[in-house]
Amino acid sequence: MSRMVRALGDLEATIMDRMWSYHRPASVRDVLEDLRREREIAYTTVMTVMDKLHKKGLLRRQPVGKAYVYETVTSKEAYTAGLMRETLASSGNQAATLVHFLERLTPEESAALESALQVYPPKGRQA
Repeated sequence: MSRMVRALGDLEATIMDRMWSYHRPASVRDVLEDLRREREIAYTTVMTVMDKLHKKGLLRRQPVGKAYVYETVTSKEAYTAGLMRETLASSGNQAATLVHFLERLTPEESAALESALQVYPPKGRQA
């Protein structure tokens, strides 16, 4: 992602979670019908939020008839990694921030970190 990564609002996050879960392009109507299983929401609200997500660079769209079909630009994992990197970069003291982060890892998160380091060892570390 070339743009600055920003945290999403509640409805933006909900819509992005749905879009990531589909693994395929979707229309505003597709997302609307999905969301209406859990809440009352207007078509124009979903359309506006998806347009904002497009302008933020998280969704790309193609015209199909009189509407657009949207798809995600990146994976949820890549988006989350971008948020993590931006937060770390803005922390002031990256080493201290990482120590605090590591101190708070659950056993499951610690195991995931160990697995990730096996796949992608840090620069300068022998594989």
